[in-house]
Amino acid sequence: MVWSLRPEMGGMVEKMVATVYGKSVLPASEREVARMRIAQLNACNACSTFRAPSVLEAGVNEDLYEHVAEASSYVGYTERQRLAIEYAERFATDHASIDDALFERLRAAFTDPEVLDLTMCVAVYVGLGRALEVLGIEDATTIDV
Repeated sequence: MVWSLRPEMGGMVEKMVATVYGKSVLPASEREVARMRIAQLNACNACSTFRAPSVLEAGVNEDLYEHVAEASSYVGYTERQRLAIEYAERFATDHASIDDALFERLRAAFTDPEVLDLTMCVAVYVGLGRALEVLGIEDATTIDV
């Protein structure tokens, strides 16, 4: 409903979301752990409760979301999922701390296109999540992505 105030911007948001969910080369589980960590850090209720139908269809279950804050010790995550969470957290809280050492670890696990993909997904999650929280939008969208 909020996008009816500025349909031109609503279209931009819809395109960003559709691109992240429909054009990403990353597995849904890797994008989702990054998204959930940012949702936690942004304290965004709409983001925390949102489950895209495409992600559910990809087999992502609630267990994946429940352990994001304890990623370093949770045995259920892959190394790539742990790195996605760490990268998302540092991107959202202290982007200046993202150094060559982290990029070396990322590039050991991800291809260069995947690192760029993860970066753009994380940027969308941070920006959109903060906008939703600042505007007080608490309900998740029904967008079928």
